[in-house]
Amino acid sequence: MQTSGVSKDIVKVDLPNGYCLFKLGKLLKDKNISINQFMKATETDFKTIKKHANGLAQQIDILLIDKWCNYLKVDEKDIFEYIRK
Repeated sequence: MQTSGVSKDIVKVDLPNGYCLFKLGKLLKDKNISINQFMKATETDFKTIKKHANGLAQQIDILLIDKWCNYLKVDEKDIFEYIRK
């Protein structure tokens, strides 16, 4: 897995059959929500949020994504996006 920045706050992770864009960092920044505020509101571990914001997450928990989407009022593609080659 190789990571690179698409923009300052979006991280691209190259995968064998495509790539994933991790957009949580940009989303939180655009909504002016701190990681600490997000962590408390969603009852999510700090390290988990940082992994998703920095493109280091290797597993996607659908219950977590459901909670985040509900809190942020967005769709999953606003948090991460998989693009097939």
